[in-house]
Amino acid sequence: MSSQKLAQIKTAGFVLKPDDPEIKTLYERIKAEFEDRGISVLLAEKSADMIGLEGLPFGEMCQKSDFLVSLGGDGTLLSLVRRSYGYHKPTVGINAGTLGFLADVTIDEVDNFLDYLLSGEYRIDDRMMIEGYLKKANGEQEKFIAFNDVVITSPQPSKMVQVNASISGERFNAYRGDGLIISTPTGSTAYNLAAGGPVVYPLTKAFIVTPISSHALGNQRPLVVPADFSIELDTEKYEAIATIDGQEVYPLEEGDVLYIEGAKKGAKLLHKKERDYFSVLREKLHWGDRL
Repeated sequence: MSSQKLAQIKTAGFVLKPDDPEIKTLYERIKAEFEDRGISVLLAEKSADMIGLEGLPFGEMCQKSDFLVSLGGDGTLLSLVRRSYGYHKPTVGINAGTLGFLADVTIDEVDNFLDYLLSGEYRIDDRMMIEGYLKKANGEQEKFIAFNDVVITSPQPSKMVQVNASISGERFNAYRGDGLIISTPTGSTAYNLAAGGPVVYPLTKAFIVTPISSHALGNQRPLVVPADFSIELDTEKYEAIATIDGQEVYPLEEGDVLYIEGAKKGAKLLHKKERDYFSVLREKLHWGDRL
C-alpha cells in the first residue's frame, strides 16, 4: 500500500458519464462542494459539450489538475484512467452508476470525502495495469493500455474460437471455447468473476488467465501468472476480436499476435484511508448474507 500524497490539492479535473446530459445538475452540485473548500474544478471538453458548458481539451485538463475525478459508473472511471495514463494523475471515482467497485465514493459521501482529502486522511493505491500491442501479420503494431482486462472472443455470438497462449515465449496452452480473459487483479471482480475466475486482492501484481466456457475434455482452469511475465496470444485460423476494458475493440486475423505485459506504471486511485476492500466485497457481492 502506497504512502504517497498529493503535492497539492488545488485543482480537480472532471470527466462525466457519457451520453447522460441529465448529469449536469449533479455535476454542478458536486462542483459547488469542491469550490466551497477552495478546490478549483476543470471540466473535460467532451463532457462540457454534452451539458452545454465550456471545457478544456482532455490533455490540457489533465496537465492542469492535481487529481482527476470521474463522475459516473465504473466504466467512466476505467475510460478516464486509461486515457489519462500518460499523465499519471491520481483519480477518484464518484459513483453515479450502479455497482461501483471502482467508483466507490457515493454522491452522499462527497462532503465527507473532501474533508478526509483536505485533512490528509486518504491513501493512493497503486493498481497494476496492462500494457500491450497487437502485431499484425504485415508487421504493423497497435498499442493499447488496459486497466481491467483484455478479452479474446469471436466477433459472432455463440461461435467458438481457439486462443493459443504462450508465456515469455513458451507455448503452454490452447484454449477452445467462447474465448479467454486476461485480467488484472482490479479486473478480477469484473468479467473474470462472471466466468468463474478467482477474486484477487487488487494491490497484487499478477495476471489472471481465465477461459470462457471452455470446450475441452480436460477441464481448463483459471491460471494466475506473475506480472513480470509476458503473455502472447494468437487465434490461428479463427476470426476473433480483442476487447480492452469492454470499451475498445481490435480485430484479430490469422497471423496476428497479441502481446501483453504489466505496464511500467500503475493506476493511482484515491480512497479514504479507512476504505477496506473486503468490506466492499461483502457489500457488492453480498458475501455472508443469509439465504
